[in-house]
Amino acid sequence: MNIATRQGEWRVLFGQLVRYALTGGLASLVNIGLYWVLAARAHLNPNVAWAIGFLAAVAVGYVVHSRWSFRGHGRRDNLMRTGGRFLIISLVSFGLNSLWVWLLVTRLGWPIWSPYPLVLGVTPLAVFWLNRRWVFD
Repeated sequence: MNIATRQGEWRVLFGQLVRYALTGGLASLVNIGLYWVLAARAHLNPNVAWAIGFLAAVAVGYVVHSRWSFRGHGRRDNLMRTGGRFLIISLVSFGLNSLWVWLLVTRLGWPIWSPYPLVLGVTPLAVFWLNRRWVFD
């Protein structure tokens, strides 16, 4: 493989990562916004509030990631395949983020906002890789 081809592949990957980050930011705002309102204002259990926010974010995330973040990458010929895989990876993301909420808020008694750095930093990188390699490939 020549250098120009490799550079083109890196450019495509970088574009996907940027679009993924923007879309993930939108989905995260939906999740965090609902979580904050339900946990802080409505005094709902933080884990239940996180689950409700997660479901709304999955709906937003699938549509935008499928149509924009990973446009031109992989196939979209089987909605059950990509949708099912997206749901599985979203559940992995949910489990990891729920771990951060449980550990930091429920177990350690830290503030409701304390999981945000891990939710916005660690989890998205793992989920990007899984989405790119398995869901939208």
